[in-house]
This record gives sequence, structure tokens and C-alpha cells, in this order.
Amino acid sequence: MNVLEEIINFKYQEVAERKELFPVKLLEKSLYFETPCISLDHYLLRPDKSGIIAEFKRRSPSKGDINPYAQVERTSIGYMQAGASALSVLTDTPYFGGKNEDLMTARKFNYCPILRKDFTVDEYQIIEAKSIGADAILLIAAALEPARLKSLAAFARSLGLEVLLEVRDKEELDASLNENVTVVGVNNRNLKDFKTDVAASYDIAPHIPTGITKISESGISNPKTLIELKAAGFNGFLIGETFMTNSRPEQAAAAFIREYRSLLEQKPVALC
Repeated sequence: MNVLEEIINFKYQEVAERKELFPVKLLEKSLYFETPCISLDHYLLRPDKSGIIAEFKRRSPSKGDINPYAQVERTSIGYMQAGASALSVLTDTPYFGGKNEDLMTARKFNYCPILRKDFTVDEYQIIEAKSIGADAILLIAAALEPARLKSLAAFARSLGLEVLLEVRDKEELDASLNENVTVVGVNNRNLKDFKTDVAASYDIAPHIPTGITKISESGISNPKTLIELKAAGFNGFLIGETFMTNSRPEQAAAAFIREYRSLLEQKPVALC
């Protein structure tokens, strides 16, 4: 069993337990449940933003603890002040050290799209995402059968949530892309062995249909890479560890985005 399969098996158990502890009727009474969502798609395309989805992540299965004592309030506010387009918040506890309360804290202090980063396998988790203030959910092609993914995406859209479809290769893209998906993310990290290679984004970019917002995820540590990905057609970039490995992630994000914007402003040098 690889790591992804282990996580997905755990998620089915976790969902069963949470359904008993926090019934759907209780989740639907949340303040956020009737609040209109903020469009992730729209914010990624705003010219005054960087296109970066800045992620709050305390740990990972491959790296262990990354920044276990980071503060959600300070980090998330700092991310947005630095010019991030949106936030991504891990809510998985055993593998990533996150929790629902992290997203709720980020929601309390920020008016921006927030992606709930978790392993969604059941409609209950989508209702839960809406109840804690998320604007978008992640659906991972490698973790779901195409028909099941489409059903979950349709359910998310019925609640006003946007869907980020995460793929690793063209086969996953062709099988799982559907009319309820607004953003496609290419994960440069293979969730089966956690090896990372940005080449995955370049390989799939030409196959993502026009009109779909494209983002590259994971393994991005240099602002120059964003320039190259943008030239390849990507509208956004999900960055987590590059920021979170710093003791002050928001400061790392600010420096990164400043350099990226500086590179964008530079005019191409004519070749002699």
C-alpha cells in the first residue's frame, strides 16, 4: 500500500466517525454555510494579484514536521498582504498536522478565496468544507474513480464551492475533467512516492483545454520558475513548503513575490 492509498483508507474511517460526532444538520447551522463563496478562479486571474495560492502546512508525510508552531492568523494575513491571490489550508491532522480550526481562523481574518486542502472522498466532507468557511475544495484524480469525482464535483458546485481538480498526467486529466471543474492543478509531486518534478506541469499544459484556469502545484522554490510556467500557460501556482520552511512564512512569501514581480517587469534582452 502506498502513502496515498493509506491516507484514503484512513479518510473513509475518519468520515464515518465525524458523521456521528458532527451530524450534517449541525454543520448546516454554521454561520458560513449560507455565506456566498469567493471565487478562486476569479482571484487567480486578477491582474493585481500574483496568481500564488499560498499554503499553510505544518507537516507532511514525506518531510515530517515543517513548521509545527506557525500561527495561522499571522501567516495567513501576511500571505495576503504580500500579494497572494488565495490561501490553501491543510485540514488533515494525522498526516499534515492541520485541523478545521486552522481554516476557520484564516477565514475570520481574511477576505479572499480559501482552498480546503484535504483528501475528499465523501459528500459529508464537502458540507463540512462549506461549514468552516472554505470557498473551494480539492478533488484528486489519483484518489477517486472518474464517475465518483464527477459526482462530488457536482455536489460541491451545488453548494457554491469551486473545484480544483488535481492531476498528475494526461490520462488522469482526460478521465476526470468534467463540466463542474473550474481550475485544474498539476501536482508536480507524485503522491504515490512523493518524488517531485516540475516537468510534470510542462508535460500536461498543452492538453488542458482553453478556458480552464491552470495552476502548477508543489516543488516550486524559485521565482524564475513562475516566469517559465506562466509562459507555458499557467495562471496560478500553489506554493507551500518554500514558504513554510521559513520561521516566518509570510516574510518568505513577501520576498518571493517581490522577486517574481521584479522579474515580470524586466523587459526581454535583445539578442545580438
